[in-house]
Amino acid sequence: MCPPRSTRVVALRELRSQPEGRERSGSVTDFVGRRRELKELREDIARTGLDTLSGRKAKAPRARVLLIAGRPGSGRTALAEAFVREVAEDYPDGVIKVRLTAPGGETAATERAIRTLLEGLGEATPPGAAEDELSSALRAALTHRKAILLVDDAADPYQVDALLPDTPECLVVITAEGPLTGIPDVRPCTLGGLDTPSGVQMLAQRIGDTRIAVDPRAAETLAEECGGQPAALALVGGWLAAHPKAAVADVAKQLHDMPPGTSGPLGRGFRLVYESLPQPAQRTLRLLPLAPAGIVDSHTASALAGCSVAAAQSTLEDFAGLGLVRHAANGMFLLPGCLAPLLQALLETKERAAEVQLARARMLERTVRLLHSCRVMAEADEDGAGGADVREKLDGLPRALRFPDRRAAATWLDTRLPALSAAARLAVADGGLDTLARRLVAALVRALAEHRGTAAAAPELYGLHRLVLDVAERRSLHREQAAALLNLADLDAETGRTHEALERYRAALDAGRAANDPYATGRAMESVGGAYQELADWHRAADWFGRALSQALARGERADEARLYGRLGNVHTYAGRYGDALRSWRTAAAGYRKLADVPGQAKALSEMARIQEYAGRPEESLHTCREAVELARRAGDLRLQAALQVRLADTLDRLGDPAAARLHRSAADRLLGDDPAACEIRSGSD
Repeated sequence: MCPPRSTRVVALRELRSQPEGRERSGSVTDFVGRRRELKELREDIARTGLDTLSGRKAKAPRARVLLIAGRPGSGRTALAEAFVREVAEDYPDGVIKVRLTAPGGETAATERAIRTLLEGLGEATPPGAAEDELSSALRAALTHRKAILLVDDAADPYQVDALLPDTPECLVVITAEGPLTGIPDVRPCTLGGLDTPSGVQMLAQRIGDTRIAVDPRAAETLAEECGGQPAALALVGGWLAAHPKAAVADVAKQLHDMPPGTSGPLGRGFRLVYESLPQPAQRTLRLLPLAPAGIVDSHTASALAGCSVAAAQSTLEDFAGLGLVRHAANGMFLLPGCLAPLLQALLETKERAAEVQLARARMLERTVRLLHSCRVMAEADEDGAGGADVREKLDGLPRALRFPDRRAAATWLDTRLPALSAAARLAVADGGLDTLARRLVAALVRALAEHRGTAAAAPELYGLHRLVLDVAERRSLHREQAAALLNLADLDAETGRTHEALERYRAALDAGRAANDPYATGRAMESVGGAYQELADWHRAADWFGRALSQALARGERADEARLYGRLGNVHTYAGRYGDALRSWRTAAAGYRKLADVPGQAKALSEMARIQEYAGRPEESLHTCREAVELARRAGDLRLQAALQVRLADTLDRLGDPAAARLHRSAADRLLGDDPAACEIRSGSD
């Protein structure tokens, strides 16, 4: 049996179908003992609730909640996962898992935990959604499902409450250090140490049956010295496996003779392993608590310790054999949460603060460079080839930081994202590495946008832009503050939170003015106008578009002028001010003509034709529309040509020429062909 295995917030669609080799220790074959606890947990699923037993009216149906309580290293997560594997067949919609506490003791934000579960269910998570909205979405997603939620390492009942499904068809299995008194009708399954035979069996899995058979009494004594604690047994068993000539009895005596101040069986087992390491390996181990979210790979260890990537990989493999870290998928290792306090104490006593800060800076710098390489690979072909620009960018990177192809880069980004996000949060919270923090966040934003697209990456980008805003506000960086506010407001606007977007756009305008940044102020004024337009406040929308237009005119920004005249034309149209709308669109069309922007001019004329028809001037609309069709043909915009042909047909119908109208509709059909999105255009141009 093994101590808690997961050291980060993760979601698993099916725990029983984890990729082979995801976590080598803690597999099904490693689990020993705990038969009584497994039996009690299974029986607990069907038992009558405490409310009913006491004669009180039963509450509304909800998921059965099981709690496994035990100290870190007691094997609570391994027991939970073994139990889930036993009952998984009864829950056909699978298992989703989330960890609520990182190895260093930081609790996961409830919002982030709910997003993890929703992603595990394959549900979309709108960026910037509040905790209540996400909690409701999670409960709705589980309403008609029969699934298991495995909630690992809960710190308090408030974390868990927002995750609990309302349906009795779901099962929630929680691990925690103690009882969660805020959740009613839950009887904790409290773990002590393994019995001696199970402890001996766990040792045998690591060192083989022969050494146990040579001196079975010594093996029993060793298991008792470890207090039956799975984490301590894993460390001692790993040390014995690495020292095949060592006698089991000698190790038992060595543990027994350690000073009483050593913190329990786990502390003694850790001391045995740590003191046997060479000095460079000891230092590498001491620095591992700096790894974000407890996720380590060869690059992270290499940067922290200042050694080569190959040496770091070899050291991590040795650590895994000793039970100090655990293997995970895609070359990652997980730091056990039960060892984090011991390592943190060593880090604080053995390493100078300046050295720790330098190691953290090296790790963040390495992460920035890997993200740069990852983003560059998004521009490459599937086989890793690319244009001269891609090759030039890759040539500037050391070979160890390059990815073999685009797919490998995307996989690295997906699997490391929890650690990358945690690195960004930690860098911002540090306060002493703001320059690196800003570079890291910017690199992560660009890599996500390149590989996933802005829309798909929006939930992650929202949190990253908030981190940028934190740094910008702390350092009074008004330009960066304006950019972050604009990005956040855009995401708010795209998800329908228009009032929140409006507030942020106004704040961005203030920051842009403080930075004396005309681009940010112009963009903010235009966006404020767009928010008012979304709220159907045509007067304020026109006012703010006019302010943005005045700035563009003063700076001679012709492309912005043409676009803003068009936005003013739209607002006037919605408000029914057709004369003002026509003047704005006519000016926009003239601006696009001066810019030699044929598609822009065609669209401006098509809007003019629509407004002329609204204003009851069909002959003028017909003339303008034909001019727009010719421009759309020159621009090669088939969809715009088709839409204009439909508009021409509608206008001709109103003018009493159905034969000509049929010809234009036929032309629209030929232009659209088999386009599946064509039905909207065919149904009419308005």
